[in-house]
Amino acid sequence: MRYSDAGVNISIADGVKRRIAAMAGKTFRRGVLAPVGGFGALFQLDRKRWRDPILVASADGVGTKLKIAFATGIHSTVGADILNHCVNDILTQGAEPLFFLDYLAMGKMDARVVEQVIEGMSRAARKAGCALIGGETAEMPGFYAPGEYDLAGFIVGAVERKKQLDVRRVKPGDLLLALPSSGLHTNGYSLARKLVFGVAKLGPNAYVADVGNKIGAELLKPHRAYWPLLKNILARGWVSSMAHITGGGITGNLPRALPTNVQAVVELHQWPVLPIFSYLARLGKIERDELLQTFNLGVGMILVVPAKHISRVETELRRRREKFYLIGRIEHARRGKPRVNYSGTLAL
Repeated sequence: MRYSDAGVNISIADGVKRRIAAMAGKTFRRGVLAPVGGFGALFQLDRKRWRDPILVASADGVGTKLKIAFATGIHSTVGADILNHCVNDILTQGAEPLFFLDYLAMGKMDARVVEQVIEGMSRAARKAGCALIGGETAEMPGFYAPGEYDLAGFIVGAVERKKQLDVRRVKPGDLLLALPSSGLHTNGYSLARKLVFGVAKLGPNAYVADVGNKIGAELLKPHRAYWPLLKNILARGWVSSMAHITGGGITGNLPRALPTNVQAVVELHQWPVLPIFSYLARLGKIERDELLQTFNLGVGMILVVPAKHISRVETELRRRREKFYLIGRIEHARRGKPRVNYSGTLAL
């Protein structure tokens, strides 16, 4: 017998990997020391640029958003999703993304799908200035359903020690500045899929007037990366802390950016909730608190900004033609777990 008799075609996999290496090579930045294809990837920090660097690492997956990609046959956006999500996670420490590795596994190697995923990933990497320097593409017959795969990513970045964001710098009187998301990003898809495809019984190509888009296309909108937008602001030290609003929503993620002696007061009426969230809320008759701990509701990143720097940050964001919303403030609280208190009503 041959390996191909068990469902693994090495020649197809080798061809795919060569094309992956070509796409990854376009993302290389200074510091990459070897081409894709070795047993390990090599990267060297520039000693002239970095004086006292701290390395910051993170890993994540796309989750059940992949089911939307399977249903629509569009796979490039989830490639961008995984890279951008990881970029944002280390950004909350003030870190610049350096390099990224992916893990893509499927039952039967499909060159078209793999190349779509990596094309989206490499395009996002170029925008973020992050090198795609390695990874793993695995063919695992009998492990995944036909047409399905799993996708995860691993990122390493760096930040100068004196520039690292630290929750201990957050003080009462600091302000909360929200940056808009593009949609669900990569969280809340188990509930969204149940509502759209189960309750409403829609197909991915169904047009939803309340959303103004085909539902599949709306749910596939890529996760935004905020590093290109914020790198100048972070370099100037105008931000104390940041929260990436992922699984758990504002309720679960904003406390992670706060010390134990404060609370965040968030004014719910200060930003526009995206139509997709209003639509999902109506479909499921979802209560406010459940929405706030499941979806990002149109907020992708929250900056904690000292009051003395708020005008500088707002000026820089306007210069870059970026929308932003002043959604609250930090107040003193008795020592204990940091928490979020809400005021006002969601504009659904």
